[in-house]
Amino acid sequence: MRGIRLLLPGLLLLLLFLAGCTPAPEGPPVELTVPGGASFREVVDTLHARGLVSSPRLFRGYARLRGDDRRVRAGQYVFPSDVTWSRLLGDLTAGRVVTETLTIPEGYTLRQMAPRIAHITRTDADSVLVLLQMDSADTVWAVPGPGLEGFLFPDTYRFAPGVPVAEVLRAMVSRYREVWTPERVARRDSLGMTEGEVVTMASIVQAEARRQDEMPLVASVFHNRLRLGYLLQADPTVLYALGGTRPRLLYAAMDSVADHPYNTYTHPGLPPGPIGAPGLAALDAALNPADTDLLYFVAHPDGSHVFSRTLAEHNRAVAETRRLWERLRRERDNP
Repeated sequence: MRGIRLLLPGLLLLLLFLAGCTPAPEGPPVELTVPGGASFREVVDTLHARGLVSSPRLFRGYARLRGDDRRVRAGQYVFPSDVTWSRLLGDLTAGRVVTETLTIPEGYTLRQMAPRIAHITRTDADSVLVLLQMDSADTVWAVPGPGLEGFLFPDTYRFAPGVPVAEVLRAMVSRYREVWTPERVARRDSLGMTEGEVVTMASIVQAEARRQDEMPLVASVFHNRLRLGYLLQADPTVLYALGGTRPRLLYAAMDSVADHPYNTYTHPGLPPGPIGAPGLAALDAALNPADTDLLYFVAHPDGSHVFSRTLAEHNRAVAETRRLWERLRRERDNP
């Protein structure tokens, strides 16, 4: 009799397991949400109502024997209609929730990131932007600052819909910290630059260079100008001061932000902080600029640049570039 009593729990578990292995009728996938703080009975009632569990009482017994009745995680789930009890509990206890993709392109500013973060967090975009632009955000997230601009790494992430904004920021800051390998830290120190200065330089390189292979040359120009005490004269910093991109950067617009600290036509050195989120290629270019004596560049219509060593060379390149742009406009207006 004692042996039979010892076998009963195992036999019961086997019977319950076999019951859970019996597939339900095949149908469309079933979506359900497990709210935070929901009791296991409430979760089972939802599973029953969705047709995933035919016998709530047996399912609860099966979960208790497995020790899973207290380990279910909140979140949004999708199950095949014929899911087994074992798979059901496995997913619920492992938290295999539905996720969505969040992609932040290289060069994005906080203002550009806010709507994308708002979408995945199911939050108002203006509220997200307020959080991103908090004055104390660099202290809260332990990044160089000022603020978070440039320190939320551009990449593709996956999050559960409705994830808290703080969790998104934590993942993006964590990814930013990962790129600072010992080799990059050593290279930064050899340049005599701070982390914030490197990221600021990289953000300007990111904004200037459309082609990745030109990034080390663009970085070389800015490093050389800094070394010689020249103004950087980087258009993207002026656009940042103006609050965003525009078709043409006119002198009147530049003059309107002459006193702005991010205007590198009127203020020497690097601006106070990054003007966007640089990617890995731009960061490495800022850390490893090409070894040149270049001081100028101008963009062609195809996005490539002409680099020059002297102002006379640069003026000729600018004149040629203007002719190319004018020809392009004529061809567009008179197809």
